[in-house]
Amino acid sequence: MKLDMVADRCRDTLVALSQVIVGKEEVLERILAGILSSGHILIEDYPGLAKTLIAQLFAQALDLNFKRIQFTPDLLPSDITGSFLFDQREGRFEFRRGPVFTNLLLADEINRATPKTQAALLEAMQETQVTVEGERFPLDPPFLVIATQNPIELEGTYPLPEAQLDRFLMRLAVGYPDREQEREILARRRERRVDAARVPTVLSREELLAMQAALEDVFVSEAIERYIVDLVQGTRADSRVALGASPRAALALLKLARAQAALCRRDFVTPDDVKTMSVPALAHRLILRPELWVSKVSPDQVVAELLSQVPTPKAEVG
Repeated sequence: MKLDMVADRCRDTLVALSQVIVGKEEVLERILAGILSSGHILIEDYPGLAKTLIAQLFAQALDLNFKRIQFTPDLLPSDITGSFLFDQREGRFEFRRGPVFTNLLLADEINRATPKTQAALLEAMQETQVTVEGERFPLDPPFLVIATQNPIELEGTYPLPEAQLDRFLMRLAVGYPDREQEREILARRRERRVDAARVPTVLSREELLAMQAALEDVFVSEAIERYIVDLVQGTRADSRVALGASPRAALALLKLARAQAALCRRDFVTPDDVKTMSVPALAHRLILRPELWVSKVSPDQVVAELLSQVPTPKAEVG
């Protein structure tokens, strides 16, 4: 698929989604960039901001099989992956697939489950497969995880470990609507006359896979590659950071910058594409030194400061 067509189909998708989601075009665009990059997305924000609805609407617009898991402290790994059950009629054990066998999996309030259960997603997110009792079960492409969590609740939650956070291509926040946007949300609910909201199917799964493959045609110059590496290595050299971004973070930033270029109808990556995606791709991977809680420094601020410190290269068009 040509990159011009990728941009057109993305625009059609965003228009469809904006019929329901009010005033969040930038958030929707970044989520779509994450999906184009074949990555998993963590949405961290307060309750009631349409995090779950956004995931459902993307599944509808992209014609993806959708399943939702409500993460709770009593959830078991087998509740996600599936397990072998004995079939009395056949006299043998049969594998019953869990909800992870889908195209778009919503892991709702992922930090409410125990670390053991959270880890059940690691293999699926990294290798698109599940191994149960030594037997491997591949997941059909595309396989995408959108996870949500509430940043203010601490009681009864289990913070995601670094290895799990590193599997997420990007982290986003939705944010509250302004006054006019919130009034528009009420007006659209009145017009629908029902709580449930739907959007039409815009893309087929085959089209989405072709669009994901088309990103490989987006040119990335050596200068841009060096810029990405300088930003990632800058997180490791920062005195405020206990654990900096990994090479997986550099790859994530490369993928997201390519997706951003494609959304902007370009076949080459510019420094601005890298800057746009730096905070979503890098900030959640940083672990700050514990003594910094007093000064309220955030990983987002560290990445934003790096963007102002690392020299910006000139764009090269291939």
